[in-house]
Amino acid sequence: MDPWSLFRSIFYILVFPGLLFLAVAGLAVEFADRRLYARFQNRQGPPWFQPLADFVKLVAKEDLFPDGADLWMFKTVPIVALTAATVSIFYIPIWGPHAAFQFDGDLVVVLYLLTLPTLCFFLGGWYSTSLYATMGAVRTLTQLFAYEVPLFIAILSPAVLAGTWSLSSMAVFYQAHPYHAFANLFLGLPVALVALLGKLEKVPFDIPDAETEIVGGVFTEYSGKLLAFFRMSIDIEAVVVSSLLAAVFLPWGMDLPVAAVLALYVVKVGFVVFMLALARSVFARLRIEQMVEFCWKWIAPAALLQLLVSIVLSGVL
Repeated sequence: MDPWSLFRSIFYILVFPGLLFLAVAGLAVEFADRRLYARFQNRQGPPWFQPLADFVKLVAKEDLFPDGADLWMFKTVPIVALTAATVSIFYIPIWGPHAAFQFDGDLVVVLYLLTLPTLCFFLGGWYSTSLYATMGAVRTLTQLFAYEVPLFIAILSPAVLAGTWSLSSMAVFYQAHPYHAFANLFLGLPVALVALLGKLEKVPFDIPDAETEIVGGVFTEYSGKLLAFFRMSIDIEAVVVSSLLAAVFLPWGMDLPVAAVLALYVVKVGFVVFMLALARSVFARLRIEQMVEFCWKWIAPAALLQLLVSIVLSGVL
């Protein structure tokens, strides 16, 4: 590898679109979500620096470990969750139709990487050996089986229509066929947004960490830097999944100048964050069985219908 390629790879990983960018964007998305949520409830909401202050406060605190916990797993899973959420951004187009790294099938890899943080939440709660954390871990895994299938089907449908499993190739396809992207909006995007609420464990699907029921769920026994890593992985995952939805369902404008594409990217991610904050302001928390029934009875069939539409259109257009 020549020095320029090495420098570019390091820049991608550490600065943009890597860790530094995701950390800043994650804190910004958390602030926007909390501020919008407050304004929808006629409250003022936190100041802009509150997410950063919370992160710094957690990092400065002592790490406490529960008696009987598997310390190796307890310490490792927050780092794995943060790493998986960060790596997945490298295959998503942000500043143009081509991602930082790309290959045929990278969409499947991104979906796999975005599943790892949820599995880490389960493992962290399970190996905490706390009753509340164990209950939260079971709920996390149960909820995973509810929303993951409709989310995957909804995101894979545009790939079927484009005839590729590469996110960058999908972006190129939809730049050449901009009107084809409208076929994914009416069912695929709403299904993905609902499933995203479950993935990020936001109201009405915040069952795994319901404070009024199980204190803090899988994070009950976590503190200090480890809890900060978990919180940061959630913020980064929110940015990555919002970026994925923007690239898959709102692919227009990727052929504009870089500055315009980045500005449009912020607008698209802002739209996803706005819809998530609006949804969790409107609905009350569901029980876990209600969440599972809703996903399999309503949004999974809707996702399958979207997939059928994509298959039909791919053979017609």
